[in-house]
Amino acid sequence: MPSPPPHPLDHGVVLAEVRKVRRAGVVRLRELALPALVEAARELPRGDGELPGGPVEKVLRLAVSRMGGGTLQTAAEYSLGLAQGTRDWPAADRRRRAAQVYGVSVERFRKHHEFMVLGQVAEQIVQGADHRAGHDGAGHDRAAAVPAAGPGPARAPRDRVPAAHRALRVRVHRRTVPVTVHVHSVDLLRDIDVVVSPSNTYFALPAPYKSSVAATLRRAGARRDPTGGLVEDRVHDELGAWAARHGAPGRAALPGTVAVTSAGALAGQGIRRIYHVAVAVPRPETNDYDVQPADITRGVARVFALLAEEARRCDPPPRSVCLPLLGAGRGGLTPLESFGALWTAVEAELARGADWDIHFVVRRHARADLLERLLAAVGEE
Repeated sequence: MPSPPPHPLDHGVVLAEVRKVRRAGVVRLRELALPALVEAARELPRGDGELPGGPVEKVLRLAVSRMGGGTLQTAAEYSLGLAQGTRDWPAADRRRRAAQVYGVSVERFRKHHEFMVLGQVAEQIVQGADHRAGHDGAGHDRAAAVPAAGPGPARAPRDRVPAAHRALRVRVHRRTVPVTVHVHSVDLLRDIDVVVSPSNTYFALPAPYKSSVAATLRRAGARRDPTGGLVEDRVHDELGAWAARHGAPGRAALPGTVAVTSAGALAGQGIRRIYHVAVAVPRPETNDYDVQPADITRGVARVFALLAEEARRCDPPPRSVCLPLLGAGRGGLTPLESFGALWTAVEAELARGADWDIHFVVRRHARADLLERLLAAVGEE
């Protein structure tokens, strides 16, 4: 009987090992304990000769080669010591050169870009291992996805229904903080002081029948009569009034600007405020827009500054904030890029000792699984 394919690799475990390689460099690969990368190397076809770092170096080089070129791939090559002539460079020199690829400071690269770059390397390793081992995109064995013939009910691919609320403990700067991941539509949130909503730089809300986070919050915040007729489009009206007060109607605000409204009818669910973060920059004469990770980080940092202001003058003060993956829909960012931009601001706030209750909200369990792996990995370095 053929042996079953190996268990799919865990992205968080692989990312932790890739970060370990970044610190040591490929010149010291044989000294490191890297069980996940060794497992990925077992599935590689045998080639001619061997790289100095053995099969693990081959896994890393193959993963980086699949990143599509450009700044992402170049920064990965410098970060890991895979670029020509850099395998024996100290970690600080490799990080400095990778930061130059993006044209940012070393500290900014460390806090934001590096997490994204190494996360993409880990993603390529996991995807490559899944493909070679015969796992499907959800991380299940392809053979196991087909029910066996014979009597009895087909078994579900999971032993339990995935939780809609995942309470995690995350290590941040020598302390452990609670983080909750909600896996459902944003309008089902309960008892959270501030919900963050993505906006374009004109603070123009989408039509309420659409499915985006902003449209869902607009729809849920509206007041209706007993027959369902619209009585007051509260969130939309308040956001327009905010723009008028701040001289912004009809012109674009700077990316990262945050407008505050009430939660409208969502107050009945314990939601007190909606913070609208301008991250989407419309392209002229098109229906498209661009989202930059730096604007997300700037906007979320502003969210925490406004939270602190409200905490000083409100009774009771706000304590909790919920963040969607800004820009990971039509904004064009991957969930990994969005999380990296969000977490840069969240981590900076927590590092200074802030005691906010942090929540994330996503609609799909696959994204919640990714968030759980990423949050497990952030305390590794």
